[in-house]
Amino acid sequence: MRLTTAQALVRFLANQHSERDGVEQRLIPGVWGIFGHGNVAGLGQALLQAARTGEADLPYYLARNEQGQVHAASAFAKMRNRLQAFACTASTGPGSTNMITGAALATTNRLPVLLLPSDMFATRSPDPVLQQLEDPRGGDVSVNDAFRPVSKYFDRISRPEQLIPAALAAMRVLTDPVETGAVTLALPQDVQAEAFDWPEEFFRRRVWRVGRPVPEAPALARAVALLRAARTPLIVAGGGVVYAEAEAELRAFAEATGIPVADTHAGKGAVPWDHPCAVGGLGSTGTSAANALAAEADVVLGIGTRYSDFTTASHTLFRNPEVRFVNLNVARLDAAKHAAEMLLADAKLGIQALHGALAGWQVDEAYRARVRALAEEWNRTADACFHLGHGPLPAQTEILGALNELVDDRDVVINAAGSMPGDLQMLWRARDPKAYHVEYAYSCMGYEVAAGVGVKLAAPDREVFVLVGDGSYLMMAQEIVTMVAEGLKVVVVLVQNHGFASIGSLSDALGSQRFGTQYRYRDRDSGLLDGNILPVDLAANAESLGATVLRATTVAEFRAAITQAKANTTTTVVHVETDPLGPNPPGSAWWDVPVGQVSELDSTRKAHETYAAHKRHQRHYL
Repeated sequence: MRLTTAQALVRFLANQHSERDGVEQRLIPGVWGIFGHGNVAGLGQALLQAARTGEADLPYYLARNEQGQVHAASAFAKMRNRLQAFACTASTGPGSTNMITGAALATTNRLPVLLLPSDMFATRSPDPVLQQLEDPRGGDVSVNDAFRPVSKYFDRISRPEQLIPAALAAMRVLTDPVETGAVTLALPQDVQAEAFDWPEEFFRRRVWRVGRPVPEAPALARAVALLRAARTPLIVAGGGVVYAEAEAELRAFAEATGIPVADTHAGKGAVPWDHPCAVGGLGSTGTSAANALAAEADVVLGIGTRYSDFTTASHTLFRNPEVRFVNLNVARLDAAKHAAEMLLADAKLGIQALHGALAGWQVDEAYRARVRALAEEWNRTADACFHLGHGPLPAQTEILGALNELVDDRDVVINAAGSMPGDLQMLWRARDPKAYHVEYAYSCMGYEVAAGVGVKLAAPDREVFVLVGDGSYLMMAQEIVTMVAEGLKVVVVLVQNHGFASIGSLSDALGSQRFGTQYRYRDRDSGLLDGNILPVDLAANAESLGATVLRATTVAEFRAAITQAKANTTTTVVHVETDPLGPNPPGSAWWDVPVGQVSELDSTRKAHETYAAHKRHQRHYL
């Protein structure tokens, strides 16, 4: 069959499927793209031809920012438990390099996305072309080589026939729970348009099986022995529980054994917040209940977690000198962390195996009672944060509390960066594992609005709420236009506090006096950006992008606006201003951010004394 490389790739992608537990679905449901020179006559033509002729079913979606389209693709994959992955194409040069941040986010979060950046001419006939970076060290170097360190698989298709092994390798990685992440196939613009006689077999329907590895018997026995000897065990539920759809197994296991369950951002909702064994978020922005139990734990059972520094409070959280770890994980990289007893297996099958092997064993009643007492104490604290009565501007925790009370159990809340992830991990009460969508592996500002597009495409039957601060909003709000164009009903909660609230608070705590964290005029006398507040109207900006906008100035007005937004049928932005100095939830753990060891500022010197005191508790878990 004679086709261009781009036409062949479109046909190939349209025939790929994934399967797990007997359920098959399209692996590549569509392509995000922004066309320019480099892909408009290649992939652009191929997608148009496919749509016009029906020769391949591969829908095209127009994004407004190349980074945004990758975020949308990542959010979609996360909602679909990594069993589906969008492709993303961009033009040569800046269009393609705009996708690099999105690639890093996908790989850090281990989410499958297929990136198709356009590249310089393989023949180098018109070398150098517009937007080509010339590297004097080698003629085969292009800006797309920057994708290599943030991709789980990278290949440059310099001849049409190279697409065959590269495309197959790309599908292998996209469907591998251990190796998945950003997969990049760089496509020189001349190769995209070059014709080749393709074997028909290349385009056959393929099903990529996503298996469930079972635990080895000796490893299971060692893990069970450690757990049976434990007096104060703790489960850390990570994203692997959700991706494996092991929520029911985890709840049953916790109920049978009485082991309390703390969660990471990616694992929140795997056990409902009001479950008798649930103790909430763990770590630097965790609950006092989870962190107190972590400090006492003699055995920590990590399930599907990669143990980020926030989860371990920068290696200061687990303070029992005899603490041991059992890590149930599909990835050896994570299973081996903290000198753990490794249980390499799928989370669902691993939990089932542990449950069976521990039949009849449970923690003592005194420990159960302590777990419930700590959880109830934290719930009272959260209630107080939700109903502060702060004024004249509301505190952010009040806004989150009102929203949490108004959303339904299956409604999805999205966030990624700023002060809200910390407040959400401590306070948000999730009952559904897909209702809490906080990207905190890369914590990428600008993710939120674009992610709202991907989540709504993945779960059209759910209400989607994007929580975004003014800092992240100003970095990437363009995909509101995409929501409007696609007719997607998303509610964007835009919290304005005139700067970077999270980093402002961190800066203050570290002795840097909130320097460079506020959106203000430059003061002529001080020379600093500490003048009056800028007259920025983000609500008007959102309205100009096509959204319906509702403004709120009080908690009561915010409640009314959310009720109206839920009733609306189109994209709605609810704008509310909060007090950037409003009370935060009480913290109970540390985060390692180094402070200058010497300084002329008293604030920095005092902060370093505090830093040194915390640093003494840091340890390797060996």
